[in-house]
Amino acid sequence: LGVSGNTTDREVGRLRRRTQVGQMLSLVPLRTLAAARWSAWLMLGSRILHPWISWLPTPPWWSVALAVALFVLPPGRMAVAALLARFVLRGVVAGQHPRGGSAHLRIWLAGRIQDELAATSLAGAPWFPWYARILGCTIADGVDLHTVPPVTGLLTVGSRAAVESEVDLTGHWVDGDVLHVGTMTIGAGARVGARSMLGPGAEVGPDAEVAPGSYIDGRVPAGEFWSGSPAEPRTRARGPWPSEPPPAGRRWLGAYAALSLLLGALPLLALLAGGAVLWQPVTHATSAGAALLAVLPWLPLAGLVGFAVLLVSVLVAVRFLGLLIRPGHVPVRSARGVAVWGTIRVLDEARDWLFPLYSGALTPIWLRLLGATIGKDVEASTVLMIPKLTSVGDGAFLADDTLIGGYELSGGWMRVDDVKIGKRAFVGNSGMAAPGRKVRKASLVAVLSAAPRAADAKSGQSWLGSPPTRLRRVAEVADKGRTYQPSTRLKVLRGVVETMRVVPMLLAVLLNVVVALTLLSLLGKGVWVDALLGGVVLSIAGIVAALLSVAAKWILVGRHTVGEHPLWSGFVWRNELADTFTEFLAARWFVPTVLGTWALNVWLRMLGATIGHGVWCDTYWLPETDLVELGDGATVNAGTVVQTHLFHDRVLALDTVKVKAGATLGPNSVILPAASIGRFSTIGPGSLVMRGESVPSRTRWIGNPIGPWEES
Repeated sequence: LGVSGNTTDREVGRLRRRTQVGQMLSLVPLRTLAAARWSAWLMLGSRILHPWISWLPTPPWWSVALAVALFVLPPGRMAVAALLARFVLRGVVAGQHPRGGSAHLRIWLAGRIQDELAATSLAGAPWFPWYARILGCTIADGVDLHTVPPVTGLLTVGSRAAVESEVDLTGHWVDGDVLHVGTMTIGAGARVGARSMLGPGAEVGPDAEVAPGSYIDGRVPAGEFWSGSPAEPRTRARGPWPSEPPPAGRRWLGAYAALSLLLGALPLLALLAGGAVLWQPVTHATSAGAALLAVLPWLPLAGLVGFAVLLVSVLVAVRFLGLLIRPGHVPVRSARGVAVWGTIRVLDEARDWLFPLYSGALTPIWLRLLGATIGKDVEASTVLMIPKLTSVGDGAFLADDTLIGGYELSGGWMRVDDVKIGKRAFVGNSGMAAPGRKVRKASLVAVLSAAPRAADAKSGQSWLGSPPTRLRRVAEVADKGRTYQPSTRLKVLRGVVETMRVVPMLLAVLLNVVVALTLLSLLGKGVWVDALLGGVVLSIAGIVAALLSVAAKWILVGRHTVGEHPLWSGFVWRNELADTFTEFLAARWFVPTVLGTWALNVWLRMLGATIGHGVWCDTYWLPETDLVELGDGATVNAGTVVQTHLFHDRVLALDTVKVKAGATLGPNSVILPAASIGRFSTIGPGSLVMRGESVPSRTRWIGNPIGPWEES
């Protein structure tokens, strides 16, 4: 890059120490909220099972009923989270606030409260409009809100508006030493596409449309179609949509709620199946400690049984819902609408529940079982799709967090369509192919990019950005025996390494059992003892999980270095195995609570990253940590990936990424290998910093890919 970016003379210091201390002091109380959810379930289970397991505590039924109402049932969790958030955020208004100041710390705290109470879990998804209202948002009737509302409550949505899945409505982000907080307005009948972001102060006019993957930092006039990051007016929308309104279907809201509870209960079903394996040793024990010793030999079997039951449950649910799905427009409030929504929601959760099945040799088999048409030698990571409508050709590669198809919303209607990924095509990290799109043979959709319309694409082309533009690319030259045509020996070796993914899964089972029995022991001493010490127990468990992931990284991989590794190599398999430890342990038990804190920075340093003093890092997506450098006072916003590798042509290419002192990487952005951001520079939201780019110091950039940020 040249020096044509919008320049700035500011200097950004380190995050204030008192802010970091305040965050650290709040971690155990935050974990206490999560412990309350654990205890509510344990109290209910204890009362039910006490006739057969005499050592279980028997709290009063009134306390059980209260705990279940507040911390188990989705409306209760949402109400508690919203009331606490509104209390914490009293007096916080739209505008600019100091990074690390009172407003920033309180917004951070409100977000963590929401996470600790699981207020936005699968079971509560149909209640999002109601949840938004009690947070303080203004939500009109007939709104389809399929994403998490902002804890700030600074959102207004007009009647019949549609907000698709994974839209970022947080309404705030950190730019250097400034926190921007603003209102967001979505007009009546407007549409906001999946994985878009509305920045502080964004306005989407009535009947306007925002394309998927876009960033809105100003006003979209009524009736216009905007696309891009930052978005600009375009000529073509995603239509056509039915002109008539859909039939009234309020009764279907109950169907959404019932399905969400059913799908959200699948892990409970797996827990019961695993618990059945442990039933006999538990019933013969005389205390929680004795029960732990008795079940230890049976835990591996219990864990495998629970995993298998969860796998089969997800499979049956998706196949059953698939019977109702076919291409076309359907009312959101209809059986087919419920089926489409349920499929996407449960498979989104399954990427977490069944993580060992993803990013491995078993992934294509899993996708076929779900109903997708998957060709030979396909590689797929944490892909999200509607299986029945998805076809993937031989040798294709679907990278992390790709969205293949999904659904679109407008005016009470839902649209789904077939999606086809051609032979040896590549869809990069966070890439998207909208319903009805085709990624042609040997084509490439780059990181954080959208697939072009079928009429615009030809075989062998590469596409970058949103909206997509042609990209010149030279294919990597590699040994086909280690990319597309592996030997039987390599397949066997890969299978052996990937089978070891059962280890972090079983460690997670052990951690769950130890925590549950410890909390039961505290319950035996009294509900208030459990309430006071539950957060300490979960905090210790989180530290243990974090340390286990660190140990796994150094044992399996060692230090990451710059270089290239073909897909069929031990390094790639061991790297994925280490990532399974991170996702199954640290990402569940440790990371969600400590995002943006000194504790996260310490953990990242232990994994090998170079993290300066006073860094605000709101993400853990630093894949090869040794290759990451975040300078003093740097800011990495939420939803951002510091991408130290690329996997084009089945060759893993590793290189360094540097975010220098005082620099900012905006939310939902990606920076690619061998790139750097100069001192005190800013990369705006929804941006892509290309491989090898060097952003000059004291400049401002935005876009996918980035260009000078000419702010109005």
